[in-house]
Amino acid sequence: MTGARNLTQKLLAGHLAAGELVVGEEVDLSVDQILIEDATGSMTALQFEALGVDRVAVPLAVMYVDHNVLQLDDKNMDEHRYLQSFSARYGVLYSRPGNGISHYVHLERFAKPGELLVGADSHSTMSGAVGMFAVGAGGLDVAVAMAGYGLSLECPKVVKVELRGGLPDWVQSKDVILELLRRYGVRGGVGRVFEFAGEGVGALSVTDRGTICNMITELGATAAVFPSDERTRQWLAGQRREADHVPLAADEDASYEEVEIVELSELEPLIAKPSSPGNVVPVREVAGTGTVQVCVGSSVNSSYEDLATTAAVLQGNIVHPRVEMTVTPGSRQILDTIARGGVYGDLVAAGARMLEPVCGPCIGVGQAPSRGEPSVRTFNRNFPGRSGTQGDEVYLCSPATAAATALAGEISDPRELGEPPTIAPAPSDPSMDDRQILDPPPQDEARTVEIVRGPNIVSPPEGKPLPTELEGRVVIVVEDDVSTGDMAPDGALGMSLWSNIPECAKFMFRRQDPGFHDRALEWGDGFIVGGHNYGQGSSREHAALAPLHLGIRAVVAKSFARIHRRNLVSQGILPLLFVDEEDYERANEGDAWRIGAVRGAVETGETRLVAKGDGGEIGLEVRLSLRERGILLAGGTLRYLRESGQKPIGVVEGDSASAESGGPQSDERS
Repeated sequence: MTGARNLTQKLLAGHLAAGELVVGEEVDLSVDQILIEDATGSMTALQFEALGVDRVAVPLAVMYVDHNVLQLDDKNMDEHRYLQSFSARYGVLYSRPGNGISHYVHLERFAKPGELLVGADSHSTMSGAVGMFAVGAGGLDVAVAMAGYGLSLECPKVVKVELRGGLPDWVQSKDVILELLRRYGVRGGVGRVFEFAGEGVGALSVTDRGTICNMITELGATAAVFPSDERTRQWLAGQRREADHVPLAADEDASYEEVEIVELSELEPLIAKPSSPGNVVPVREVAGTGTVQVCVGSSVNSSYEDLATTAAVLQGNIVHPRVEMTVTPGSRQILDTIARGGVYGDLVAAGARMLEPVCGPCIGVGQAPSRGEPSVRTFNRNFPGRSGTQGDEVYLCSPATAAATALAGEISDPRELGEPPTIAPAPSDPSMDDRQILDPPPQDEARTVEIVRGPNIVSPPEGKPLPTELEGRVVIVVEDDVSTGDMAPDGALGMSLWSNIPECAKFMFRRQDPGFHDRALEWGDGFIVGGHNYGQGSSREHAALAPLHLGIRAVVAKSFARIHRRNLVSQGILPLLFVDEEDYERANEGDAWRIGAVRGAVETGETRLVAKGDGGEIGLEVRLSLRERGILLAGGTLRYLRESGQKPIGVVEGDSASAESGGPQSDERS
């Protein structure tokens, strides 16, 4: 690639292993860093083991335990022991339970300008805040990348988001991403990377940028990227990682597929109403709505600045009598900082309940609200039932808006509070994170590690080669914007089963139809029909493994969310599109369908198929890359790699994840 380049092009070009950077074309990328968290970790680890690799083949891989930590019974601890022993055996760093939320700790201790991160969590995009290309993926794709095969990705469009001016008083970075959600909704970012530029970038701290990058996935986007500038250098210096800084920015005359202009000075406090992150309105439009709960924190808005702002608003006051308030620090380092800087004491004195630095209520583990009662949260998602309560009414907003609401007992515009507080910096000790991150032993010693497998650690099902034709019944028809949380549920009870797909599958579509599981098993070889944006939200591949276990051979939808579509392909389930979206209305539960010449169409690259059934013929579209065709014909990625003889592209010689090979050190990570 010659000529002026944008930052995204520079990052992708620096990792390009195969293909060309042409929008819509598939490219192979080498990978520098891997992020895994425990909710998706067991499936990632089990599938990595199935690849038969002796050691991780990337410079850095980190396992975080931040989701399943409540330990209601023995399942969670059994899973932790499996993940810790797996990490030691294969060369993965292990962040212990309670050490922090993966995205915050990774941003603090490992994210590097210019590198490429693949994470088994959709919010891995947060590390784009420091000028790296960070993308979420399903567990199998992450396992494959960790084994050295790299990442296969459709080359995205790049949207330049020009930030002009500065933010007004009481308007925060959360309002910037909510403004983009107001403009694009939860589907408008599909196939796009949002690259931020302009004078307004310099006014945003790295954690401000992290808030925006974290939530870019709610637009359906692939990633978000900020330049690596002087503020990046200063922040990395505060993390004792100044040596990791590399100045990175787009060339002056770089071109983009699309340009979006945000006049920061014209923004106001915004809020996402139930039950979608894209349902955004000004706070003033819903001001006065009574609430019973306010939650600050999660994998977004848990930084020191966020919590200090909340504490400053509450200082000298108490939370409204009808409101229960919780606060979650993003990491052990942030917890230590607010404790030593006085912020913790101010929050406690105001009546906030302080939670440990884990995902917690963001994924429905604790603090489930009352049914039908507004809960105001600084989280990234408010999908129906994600809080742990069916019939919940969750709003998403900035920490400033949340704090003002906690005081008033009703949704409140923080601008009514008068002059905003000045947030004083506080000393931070990065070693607080590092002390609880365990290095794996050297490779020779690691081979002697015994992997601990509790009874709930169950190998996932494996796909079958695509047959000549598909025949079965429509097991369920679901609406637009169904999330992976409807297929593999959040919450302490549901998530404790994620390492056991047959048990996890019993919860699939429980919100839409409790009879789905038994019906799918009884009918066998069935079809799922969905609306637009099928599979939005989390990267959890359990949403593809559960239907694989239940015999689902194809999903037909108006459109798919990027990660979930890829997960279906990786597990050998065929994703199909309606040629005419109106045909969605003709699909009914129980319809018998036969889709002929399926294997032949995939083999030859034919794009049109027909479902013949009770309601006549329905035109279907097959939209697959050459690699995806091979994966589906083989019956999933694992079979494809075994049969194709494909070799890893990114193997790093030596003991890449240990201190001996120049990897991160236990006392000061670099």
